[in-house]
Amino acid sequence: MSKGKGSCLCGAVGFIANFMKDSVEACHCGMCRKWGGGPLLCVEGGADVKFEGAENIGIYDSSEWAERGFCKRCGTHLFYRLKGVNEYQIPVGLLDEQNNLHFDLQVFTDQKPEYYDFTNKTTEMTEAQVIEKYAPK
Repeated sequence: MSKGKGSCLCGAVGFIANFMKDSVEACHCGMCRKWGGGPLLCVEGGADVKFEGAENIGIYDSSEWAERGFCKRCGTHLFYRLKGVNEYQIPVGLLDEQNNLHFDLQVFTDQKPEYYDFTNKTTEMTEAQVIEKYAPK
């Protein structure tokens, strides 16, 4: 784990994730693909994420167990947050420093369209496996 720092495209929102993992994850679910036009590539930022410019953050309550944050000024996707554990997933492209990261997990692989494929060897989880692990019980 390390400290991650970054910002949105216009700089109105900055963040520091104090316990960020160094692994990149991909989500292939339909919601993530609709949200960003492709799979969400993110890093787990943990629960200790501090935001500067929080007044510029909009929240979309995307499911019973998660919400998505975005910059109200430039539209940058800032995070996907699991409500039950207060865990932030931060799009990897927002990080100021992207070296020393490795791609190790893909989720909702059963929803991935056929027109793309990653060649990295990763752990893969289906929708049912993700729900079993993260959805509130």
